[in-house]
Amino acid sequence: MKLTYNNEHVGDVLLVTIRKAESPSYEFHEDLTVIKEGMETIGLNIFKASKKISMHEGVNIEPTEDIVGEINKVLEEYGVDSIDFDISPKFVVGKVLEKTKHPDADKLNVTKVDVGDEVLQIVCGAPNVDAGQRVVVAKVGAVMPDGLYIKPSTLRGVESTGMICSRKELNLEDDGVKGIYVLDDSYEVAQPFEVK
Repeated sequence: MKLTYNNEHVGDVLLVTIRKAESPSYEFHEDLTVIKEGMETIGLNIFKASKKISMHEGVNIEPTEDIVGEINKVLEEYGVDSIDFDISPKFVVGKVLEKTKHPDADKLNVTKVDVGDEVLQIVCGAPNVDAGQRVVVAKVGAVMPDGLYIKPSTLRGVESTGMICSRKELNLEDDGVKGIYVLDDSYEVAQPFEVK
């Protein structure tokens, strides 16, 4: 889930992105727009947000249990079903435990990445990925800065759960390195990584 609030340029509107949709539909209530794909709620626009939700400074707002509770209270006021948000960090530091060549694609590798509470299998096409690296992992459920929603996928017959990110994908200044963003050892595995 991504929470965006930019009063200066957008107005007093909290934009809640749960995931991107191919063909969204919209339900309009007085100060609330519910964005759906089929029957699933995938986003919300909450107008006059500062009067309804306690938000901190900054455009990107960290989802907390308190904010999720306040969002669900707004939904309840309009007779809209509450949403069970997963607020665990979606961008975390991972450690590449192993890297093997993809069995059916020359430019892809299959990695095992420790993200603290689990080891993820991630198919990665970056030329610089290697075992032992600390990297930024977008876990399933992450919304990338460009709006891409990370979901489980199968790449050339191999399951992949998450993405090892480059600086460009994280909306960071390009350092000229082609491939993933390799972190130094000061980063701890499972540490949340702030994405702007």
